[in-house]
Amino acid sequence: MIDKAIQNLAIKNSDELVIEIKNVVNNENDFNNYVNVLNKSKPSYLTWSNVQSEMDLLEQEEENKENKKASGKQKLLDLGLTEEEVKALMGA
Repeated sequence: MIDKAIQNLAIKNSDELVIEIKNVVNNENDFNNYVNVLNKSKPSYLTWSNVQSEMDLLEQEEENKENKKASGKQKLLDLGLTEEEVKALMGA
């Protein structure tokens, strides 16, 4: 998810980054040692704090998506559709 967060930050800053992540990144020290920008020097917006915030946003978006899916499924069931019909409609 860290790569997606970094790319989102680049897009928000109208930038294009080519990144290399050499190892698992769990903290700021890992971030500083294992995340390299290959096509330019590391931009000032690319900080551990900003990446963490962007990862939190991505996680929240995913959670919201799952909640909406569950809510929509329940609404279909409440309308009288069977579980099989709901699965067919939702592609599950």
